[in-house]
Order: sequence, then structure tokens, then C-alpha cells
Amino acid sequence: MRIQKIAAGISIVALITSSAIAPSGASEFTESKMQLVKTFTGSLSPKSVAASQNGLVSAHNMMYSHSVSIFDAQSLELMKTVKDTVDFKALGVPGFSGKHKGAPVEGAYSPDGKYLYFTNYAMYGSGFTKEGHDTCSPASGYDKSYLSRINLETFEIDAVYPVGAVPKVVKVTPDNKYVLVSNWCSYTVSVISVEEQRLVKTIKIGRYPRGIAISANSSYAYVAEMGGNNIHRIDLSDFSKTLIPIGSNPRAVELSPDNKILYATLNISGKVIAWDLETNKKIKSVTTGSSARSLAVSGDGNTLFVVNFKSGTVTKLRAADLSKVQTIKVCKEPIGITYDNATNRTWVACYEGSVKVFKN
Repeated sequence: MRIQKIAAGISIVALITSSAIAPSGASEFTESKMQLVKTFTGSLSPKSVAASQNGLVSAHNMMYSHSVSIFDAQSLELMKTVKDTVDFKALGVPGFSGKHKGAPVEGAYSPDGKYLYFTNYAMYGSGFTKEGHDTCSPASGYDKSYLSRINLETFEIDAVYPVGAVPKVVKVTPDNKYVLVSNWCSYTVSVISVEEQRLVKTIKIGRYPRGIAISANSSYAYVAEMGGNNIHRIDLSDFSKTLIPIGSNPRAVELSPDNKILYATLNISGKVIAWDLETNKKIKSVTTGSSARSLAVSGDGNTLFVVNFKSGTVTKLRAADLSKVQTIKVCKEPIGITYDNATNRTWVACYEGSVKVFKN
């Protein structure tokens, strides 16, 4: 069954108090406005976009296009369209025959810039008989899927890794030790060892795990439980967990550059929340629009960017106090967002079939 594009009405809320929340070391903030510089169309149906911070930006086009589009962040040109088709046998995975298609959801780059990992909502082909759905549980019995890896020298998929059912977000630890994947229907996070090239841990989360953020020292991962009220803080030394009571339906999570503040979108309430990780208390929250979904933080930590799916807008926030700098209409269904540090540009994935690039 093909998923509906307005996926799982589970949303993201944000709770935040009124004290100043500027990340330590943040430079002077300039309240410039976003301006559209380019729109990409064509064979696109992007669920998300991701900046490598090394000159690339990718769009992940689900089962509607069966591809990942890779752009040059500087020249704003499409470099390559990589099809999601894999040959499991050729990649050393037994038990499958023939070619299989995927459905790219989200992507993340290795810290050395050599690879792009992307999750597949489902796999299509022999051996896969029960495609996942956005309303599900581990008892639903949906097919488990795979994480794919693109070699950025050859632009070919050179590895796949087994994960859970309906994987969503993927993140790589800054020390390049682990790749983490949130599995929507399995209610788990998969941990893959880069050195061992295999799944080494499966961590139970709860209903609908989605967003992942990882601390700069690679010590902790923060996982949003979108079907609940918590962020799960995972100690990556022993995989133990503690809970952060962030608020209802957290979807996307990001850390301030100094790793002292956790930002999250709360989907249903349409809010962004800032949480003090040292005191474990809410700092402040602000309503940005209907169905606040994805979130990006500028490299200097001064600015947040939020896509409001049902409002069709992007909101630019001052990180110091979560004040609104700008809310701009971008498209019918903005779903993903990323920020490229080198160019000071924000990229927005529009689910109806485009990617838009804004200067800030």
C-alpha cells in the first residue's frame, strides 16, 4: 500500500519559556530576510534534503521517483541522480534474487565526506510482500527495510544494512563510529558499526521514533518519540537511556553548536521548543505554523529554520529568544529543510515536487 503524502497526522509541538537562550559563543545576529534564489523541479518528490557541509546537498525522493538527487551547493546545479535500485546478491546479502527498488526518506553524510547514507521507507521486489504504513506498530508485521550507502566518488550504492520497518531518520556520529536509524513501525533505533559494517544494537524507543540529533563529542544521541512526549537521550558508550519530557509529538530535533540546548518541533501544536540540557528544563516555546515538521540550525547557532507543513511556510527564528524574524510562503507542502554553512543558504524540500533554495 502506497503511503499518503500527508504522512501520519502525528505532529510536533514545542514548549519553551521566556528567558534568553543564546548559545554560548554565538556571534552578533543579523536579522536578514530569506530570499528565493533557485527552484529545482523535474523528477523530484523530496521527503527531505540534507547538506553535507562539504559542498553537496541531496534530496531524497521516496517511492514516487525511486531516487536521490545530488546538487552542487555552490553552483546550484544538479550533479547526479542516483537510482535507489540495488542487487542484494552483488552487495553480499544472501536470500534475495533479482533487483530491488527502495524509497529514499532521509539522508546523512559521513564526516569524512566519502558517503551518503539514506533510509528506504520500504523495499520493492522478490522477498518483500508487506509494505509499511504510517499507522503501524511492531505487531503489524510489515517488512523490515534497509539502509543504503552511496559512494560519493562513483555515485553508486556500494553497501546496504538491515534495519527495522519503515526507517525514517539516519544520522552518523561525528567520530564516524556509528550510524543510527530510527525505525517508525518497529519502535526502535538501529545502531550500525562503521568499522564492523554491521548492525550491532537495536534499542527500544516507543511509538513512532523519528528525529535524531547527536552531540558533537559523539557521546549522546537524542531521539524523538513522535507518538509520545519524550526525547530519549542515549548514552552511546553503553546504550543506556534517560528521558527528556519535551512535550507532545516531538518530530525533529537539533542541538545548538555548544550542545547545551536541544531544539525540537512539536508537530500537532505547531511549535518549536528550546530545552536546557544542563538544567533539564524548558526554556521557551513559540508557535510557528500548522504542523511544524523539520528543523535546521545555522552553523553559528544564531538562527533556526522551521518548515510548517500545513501552512505551506518556513519560519526563520532568532535562536537567542525564539523571536520570529520572518515567515515566508514557500510551497503547498514544505516537508524538509537543511542549512548549508559555506553558502549561508537554506534548502527546502517541497513534497509536491520541487526543491527551493533561499539566501539568508
